[in-house]
Amino acid sequence: QVQLVESGGGLVQAGGSLRLSCVASGSIFGVNAMGWYRQAPGKQRELVARFGSGGSTSYADSVKGRFTISRDNAKNTVYLQMNSLKPDDTAVYYCWGYSTKHGNNYWGQGTQVTVSS
Repeated sequence: QVQLVESGGGLVQAGGSLRLSCVASGSIFGVNAMGWYRQAPGKQRELVARFGSGGSTSYADSVKGRFTISRDNAKNTVYLQMNSLKPDDTAVYYCWGYSTKHGNNYWGQGTQVTVSS
């Protein structure tokens, strides 16, 4: 089993920054894609940014130029640096992992990000 634990959420004013962290543990050997999704109240969960199985990155159009995904393989940690935050970025942010070997999606418990205007 794979465990994903997020941290770094909180309340910030519009224009501010936050950095989210996600530490992976457990049977992570087969996890070859990781990233971040978010879900705002009344909306579907959506992709924010992710590393694909080949290491390429992809971003939602709404966050391009403001958010940056990165990782530290030695620490089994994925980060999401969020700059120039907007009230529309308010959501619960979930860490995501995927194993192509097993075909399994893994999710963290989520961390709340609230951006005030």
